[in-house]
Amino acid sequence: MSLEAKAVQPAFETVAEDQVQEVLEKVDKEAKTRRFRSAPVGWLFYGLCVAVSLYHLWSAIRGPLPTHQSRSIHVGLMLVLGFFLYPMFARSSRQTVAWYDWLLMAASAAVPVYFLADYAGIIDRFGSPSQLDTIVSTVLVVLVLEGARRVTGWALPILCLVFIIYGLFGGGLPGVFWHRGYDWSALANVFINTEGIFGTAVAVSSTYIFLFILFGAFMAKSGMGQFFNDFAMAAAGSARGGPAKVAVISSGLLGSINGSAVANVVTTGAFTIPLMKRCGYPKVFAGAVEASASVGGQLLPPIMGAAAFIMAETIGVPYSQIVIWAVIPALLYYLGVLTQVHLRAAKLGLDGVPRDRLPAIRTVMAERGHLLIPIVFLVYMLFFSGLTVILSAVLTIGLTVLVAQCRRATRMSVKDIFDALADGARQTVPVAVACAAVGIIVGVLAKTGLATNLSRAMISMGDTSVLLTLFMAMVTCMVLGMGVPSIPAYIITATMASQVLEGLGIPTAAAHMFAFYFAMFANITPPVALASFAAAGLSGGDPMKTGIASFKLSLAGFIVPYMFVFAPALMLIDTTWHQALWVTVTACLGVVLIGVAVEGFLFARVPPWLRLLVGGAALGLLHAGLWTDLVGLVVLVGLVAFQRIRLRRSAAPARVPS
Repeated sequence: MSLEAKAVQPAFETVAEDQVQEVLEKVDKEAKTRRFRSAPVGWLFYGLCVAVSLYHLWSAIRGPLPTHQSRSIHVGLMLVLGFFLYPMFARSSRQTVAWYDWLLMAASAAVPVYFLADYAGIIDRFGSPSQLDTIVSTVLVVLVLEGARRVTGWALPILCLVFIIYGLFGGGLPGVFWHRGYDWSALANVFINTEGIFGTAVAVSSTYIFLFILFGAFMAKSGMGQFFNDFAMAAAGSARGGPAKVAVISSGLLGSINGSAVANVVTTGAFTIPLMKRCGYPKVFAGAVEASASVGGQLLPPIMGAAAFIMAETIGVPYSQIVIWAVIPALLYYLGVLTQVHLRAAKLGLDGVPRDRLPAIRTVMAERGHLLIPIVFLVYMLFFSGLTVILSAVLTIGLTVLVAQCRRATRMSVKDIFDALADGARQTVPVAVACAAVGIIVGVLAKTGLATNLSRAMISMGDTSVLLTLFMAMVTCMVLGMGVPSIPAYIITATMASQVLEGLGIPTAAAHMFAFYFAMFANITPPVALASFAAAGLSGGDPMKTGIASFKLSLAGFIVPYMFVFAPALMLIDTTWHQALWVTVTACLGVVLIGVAVEGFLFARVPPWLRLLVGGAALGLLHAGLWTDLVGLVVLVGLVAFQRIRLRRSAAPARVPS
């Protein structure tokens, strides 16, 4: 079944823009924004967004204000933009700003003014807040919860409210949930401290995350998304099952920069999903490919979305170290997805896109290849320059503007530059508000000691079975990450699960990467799989079936985090180069065998009994052990030989009796 046999049209199809917006608004709360038609209000919002971006650039260059001042300004500005951009109700006007939203914006602006006006006094009163401090904290909590409800939906604010109730009334609970009980004044004091709303998440949001989202906005204005699509089409479009491989490559590259799985699905999926369907892939599988590849972009260096910056800040290591730890596992994840995509195409007999309909890679590189210069420059700055990540990001943004001017197709006008500044601030709002909201949860955990108590209980369980404890930590990470944006999902799961894993003697890096992976995968696994549901909306497939198919495609990614624990060499932790090479090679073979076991195909169909054997061999290769590796290799060689012999016999002409 080839693409040519389907009477292809002269141009590639894409999903209509109104359908993309409808899908976004159905599964992603962040997309339900106002669209101003009134010129004064629209220009006011635009100008405010530009001013917010310029403030953050200025702060990055000159150095931030004192801690509470800089973080309160960031939260206040993001809340103002959030109430400006997101209506209170689904039926609210999308063209005008309601009177109560102006009041909420005024209250949001008043919070940083309070910290600027009485900064020294507030610092002195920590631990014994005044009545006015408690009132300001209460107002801030209400604003953050309402802002989070508008931009992320109900899941995160409800989770915050559960923890607040637990902090107030949990003193009467038994066992590990017991604490001595706190009144609202004590909790309010935590929420305006650096253990609460103005904690690590907001610190990273106001610096690294804002600047790298702004960098992504400038890259988008220069045409980087088009370059990734064209490059992937030129490189893999003509291969067997080429459109699906194009989706994997382009979504991975773009997802590393934009940091939002759902946004990545609708950005690249509007082009790749129709192409996969016309190639012959079932619509459920086409949606699953896009969802799996988009989620994986947040695991892929050098930028890894934005959650990795919080990991670096939490662990206290340079961001470049996170990149080193993440590179091999991320490549294994994409190898697993590409393997299943290729085997499915071979099983269905699907061809790629004819060469005459594809761009030439030389032409693509000549027109837009220079856009890779800022990314290469960023990698150099992160690893070799010795400058801070913040300053490296600012310099990379400046270089992006200069490099874009080198070709007419990528040249940015003054309006494009201002649009990028406005887009950067606008895109940061959901992330920043979610980071502020998750500070409420972290503050309650710190005040009550719940995270420590749960860790002790699970560590005692781990004395019996480390594997069982890891499984429970995985389930916890995925449940806490359901319906929650990626960054707060990682913060919550890392706070709860990483202490458990570290208590079992697992290296800190492996513990946090374990939580990071499963927090990201909550986007594609049912029952709440936002990325899978968005892809189903574009493909026309059943949402739950798309989620299950996404899980199968990402199966290698669900197994690789366990390797962090049993084979830290995969993250290049305390290992020699030959140990790392051996673990990587056997892991690659194991990932390929997982694809064979799931698809039931290699060179020909694999019978069910042999698929079970192949699956066991895959786990053996992924497990760090000489004997398990040898058994896995024997099964792999035997499988290849068995299928080759069957193919020769089936291809041999029947012998005619004389």
